Amino acid sequence: MPGRPLLSRLYGDPFALAYLGICATLTVWALASSTAEHEDASLAGVIPVLATAPVSIAALALPGGAPAFVLAVALGALVNAAAITWCSRRLRGGRR
Repeated sequence: MPGRPLLSRLYGDPFALAYLGICATLTVWALASSTAEHEDASLAGVIPVLATAPVSIAALALPGGAPAFVLAVALGALVNAAAITWCSRRLRGGRR
């Protein structure tokens, strides 16, 4: 395992990659629906934040609007994906 690149070790699990894809899709959906003119558009950003909690909630304290929102969700998703990879490897007993 020491020869594997860091990104492959952290995010090489299929479950973690699927989670990152879902989080990216939710973020794009939230940003697209926030420009829509309907009543629930302002609540669309809650879904990606909850999907990437708890890190994204702490990172939302950053000032800034849409860039801070994307940064908070991305940071939360990356931390959670690394945790998913770790849990998946432990459950499999270290086997690939």
